[in-house]
Amino acid sequence: MAVDVRWATTEDAEALATVLCEMAAHYRQSPLDHGRATAAARRWLGDESPAYPHFALAFAGREVAGFASVAIAHPGIDLERLMFLKDLFVRDSARNKGVGQALVSFLAGHCLDKGIGRIDLTTEDWNEGALRFYARLGAERHGQKIFLRLSKPALARIARA
Repeated sequence: MAVDVRWATTEDAEALATVLCEMAAHYRQSPLDHGRATAAARRWLGDESPAYPHFALAFAGREVAGFASVAIAHPGIDLERLMFLKDLFVRDSARNKGVGQALVSFLAGHCLDKGIGRIDLTTEDWNEGALRFYARLGAERHGQKIFLRLSKPALARIARA
């Protein structure tokens, strides 16, 4: 299957919304309203800086097949920027057809072109398919970090402090 990957633009809001809705269902989250997801995607894509695109979309033919959501972080102790891969999702109909590989290859090429030194990512410890996929790509497990989250209640409490 030929897969085309590119950075999403505001014209891709509906395609991004389609994948976001399917991802929510896949992970057994509350169903997303497609219209609301499209409006959110349009807003996000309109807000993005061209220097730091956040959504890569994969297409197989005319159909959206998957996406990657990323953020670029500025230097840490090594003075190199890094890309954080927040989400990588391939639609059920496009699984095991090279879409995930195409998305990560696209991101890796972007990193090399822009002098970004690495891609960091997380996945659930129970997601064996994702763990195998990333291992095949050469991802190394790092036990040095612990994943933490400040959710909305914590944000509200901290903001009032």
